[in-house]
Amino acid sequence: MKTQELLNRYAAREVDFREANLADAILNSVNLSRADLSRADLSRADLSGADLSGTCFQEANLTNADMVGADLTGANLTEVNLIASDLTGANLSGADLSGADLRCANLHQANLTGANLTNADISGADMSGASLKDAVLNGTSLSGADLIGADFNTANLTESQMKESQGISHHWVSWNGSCTIDK
Repeated sequence: MKTQELLNRYAAREVDFREANLADAILNSVNLSRADLSRADLSRADLSGADLSGTCFQEANLTNADMVGADLTGANLTEVNLIASDLTGANLSGADLSGADLRCANLHQANLTGANLTNADISGADMSGASLKDAVLNGTSLSGADLIGADFNTANLTESQMKESQGISHHWVSWNGSCTIDK
């Protein structure tokens, strides 16, 4: 699906874009709130500054997506692939990220207040300065994540999960979803 086709259909109040192929789409600063993008391919898409509040991304592919400053308030991101995505400063408050794959994602200064991260994989992610107040992190893998300055006040997680974390920054080695931790 072409970007302009998506925007035209959304402007005509259509919201069902399940399984759409939008890889490499330029959708920065657009409003797609409450759209259904379940199982869509948005790999490498530019969604920076977009209003995606209440949008359904269930099982979507957002690998390497640029979502800097995006509004994902209350979005359904269950089982989504966000490997190596840039969510710097994004608002994910109240979002459902249960089962999401956030390995090596950049969530620096992201707002995850009240987000559900049950069974999510945040291995190697940059969570520095992120707000996780009241977030649910049951079964979440934080191995190698940078948690420096992250606010876990009243978050639901276990002490053992915190021990898994390295608490140090990481840097990319490749764009295939793998990252390493500088020591």
